Formats: sequence, structure tokens, C-alpha cells
Amino acid sequence: MKLNGRTVSRETQDRLEAFAGHFEKWAKAINLVAPSTRQQFWDRHVADSAQVFQLSPEPKTWIDIGSGGGFPGLITAILLAEQGEGWVHLVESNNKKASFLRTAIRETGARASVHAIRAEAAPAEIVEGDAMSARALADLSLLLEYAAPWFSGRPAFRAFFHKGRDFRREVDKARDHWDFDLVKHESKVEPGSVILEISRLASLSAS
Repeated sequence: MKLNGRTVSRETQDRLEAFAGHFEKWAKAINLVAPSTRQQFWDRHVADSAQVFQLSPEPKTWIDIGSGGGFPGLITAILLAEQGEGWVHLVESNNKKASFLRTAIRETGARASVHAIRAEAAPAEIVEGDAMSARALADLSLLLEYAAPWFSGRPAFRAFFHKGRDFRREVDKARDHWDFDLVKHESKVEPGSVILEISRLASLSAS
């Protein structure tokens, strides 16, 4: 099995297939992703999510906010399982989705835990972290507001955000309030979309 042209082990494939079955069962009862995209599970959701891990594959502690149907955070946690190191904190305030994620972790052996709290409350509960991820959650300015507490005092901290074709407008808007370094990674799944890698975040109002 390949994800974005990279072969994954049989063990990881088995974990991903177990997740696919679990996802399909739960998606009939709760809205895990847009119904129009459910048939594109592997390309639209799994492969797209896997790009984050592939950009930064060394074991680390991730904070994934708005985890919803498990993208990208649970996919990262499944890919980490084979390494036996690293961890993903899945932040999801919707209790039904949080239950889905907990069950998915048990069924796949993913290296993750679930925090059924709002994103703005997460820094008080999840103190340590090396990187943050989010997909289809909020405007970049709001994502940076969520991420700011973890950037403070951590020069090596990184954030990886999936964004669509309108990402330039979001970046320009965010620069009105934030100073940050940016690396733009072209999506291997969705033409015109990107993953924005953010580092060295600082509020302009504090300068």
C-alpha cells in the first residue's frame, strides 16, 4: 500500500484498514466528514492527512485540534504506532466524535489520547508539545491564536495547517496581527491546496 507515493508496512496498512471499517460504521450515525466526501475516504482524507506526518516523520508529541473524524491527527497516530514512539493529543469538543476517536484508538493501536475540550482550553490541559496540526477547522488567524501558547518559550515548535486555494488571503490577514516564518508545502492530493508550516510565531501587539 502506498500513501502519496510512499510505501507503508503491512502492519500500518492493517491499522489503516481497521480504521476505515470503524469510520464507515460510525459515519452512518454521526457526521464525521462532509457526506459528499465519504466515498473519497482514502484519497481525500487518509492520504491528505498523511502528508503532515510525511513532512515531519520523526517521533514527537503532536497536538491535533478539531480532530473530528480523525484527520489528520489519528492518521498521524496510526503512522506513529509502528515506530513505538511519539504521541498525538486529539482535541475534540464534540462528545460523540470524541467517543468515536477513543474507540478508533482501541481498535487500531494508534498512539493517541482524546481530550474532549475546546481548543482554547487545551493549553491548560496539554502542557508539553512539539508540533500542532489542524485540518478544515478555522481561519488561519484563529488557528494561530489557538497555537500561540505552545509557541511561547519553544523555539523549535511547529504548526502544520491544511489550507485550500484561498490560503494567500488568510496568510495576508494573519500577518496583520502575527509575525511568523512560513513554509508552503504544495498538496500532493488536492491541486491548489497547501500545508502551511508555521514557526517562530509572535504576536505583533506584544512587540
